[in-house]
Amino acid sequence: MSHVEPIVSARSLRKNFGRKEILHGLDFDIPAGRIYGLIGHNGAGKTTTLNAMLGLTSYEGTIRVLGEDPFAQRAKLMENVAFISDVASLPRFLRVRELFALLTNIHPNFSPDKARSFLEGTDIKPEMKIKTLSKGMLAQLHLAVVMAIDAKLLVLDEPTLGLDITYRKRFYRRLLEDYMTEERTLIITTHQVDEIEFMLSDIMFIRDGALILHMQMETVSEKFSQLVINSPEDAEAARALNPVYEETRFGQTVFIYEGADRTALEPLGRVSTPTMSDLFVALMQRPTANPESAR
Repeated sequence: MSHVEPIVSARSLRKNFGRKEILHGLDFDIPAGRIYGLIGHNGAGKTTTLNAMLGLTSYEGTIRVLGEDPFAQRAKLMENVAFISDVASLPRFLRVRELFALLTNIHPNFSPDKARSFLEGTDIKPEMKIKTLSKGMLAQLHLAVVMAIDAKLLVLDEPTLGLDITYRKRFYRRLLEDYMTEERTLIITTHQVDEIEFMLSDIMFIRDGALILHMQMETVSEKFSQLVINSPEDAEAARALNPVYEETRFGQTVFIYEGADRTALEPLGRVSTPTMSDLFVALMQRPTANPESAR
């Protein structure tokens, strides 16, 4: 098999704002044809990482996107990269057709015809002002714009912020069904990981400017286990097996383990694979010396 160049490659990626270091030397590769979730709390460094990829901010270390230095080659790179932040960022004073004209000028691979065809069957008309559209219509417009850009890399930064669950789900499903191909790569940042879990191929957790998890989704079930203990008497035995996280909720004590032997856990209770949001909560905790005091 020939060596395929990753779409994004970062080595010792650092970023300082004044004296504060925001990114602490990230190393990662993102291959083509995958859907990455970049998950972290606000302020963890997600947007800074994206901005470095998009050539919107300077950085230390190296990052290559489609083989280019994004900061030096931004104009060239943008022919193959599309970036969409939250829906609210569409310029509200424009009409729909003016938005399409603006995007045609900005993005070489934006097709206004495609965008119009995606809006067929919706209530959105070219003459409408964006500020008069309902949230649901905004979501449809936003998606039409995203899917009308033929890009090798599509970066979505909290794309469904402020939309209700129905529109959020529809947004992602259409993206998956009508846009994703083997040549295209999606990177989605969010802190609502549950909704995109079904479509991700890979996951990256970022905490305080460091990458604390980077793996393929199918590896998660091999590496992490969740145990809900049968009775309080089993808690000590469960703790002895070195969980990475422990929580009591609704009267049940839940433990999460990394690399544990599931056969050792099974006598103690119900064993499963943690959901992404449970794993996120577990790994995003500040590490404390004494797990008792953290509870």
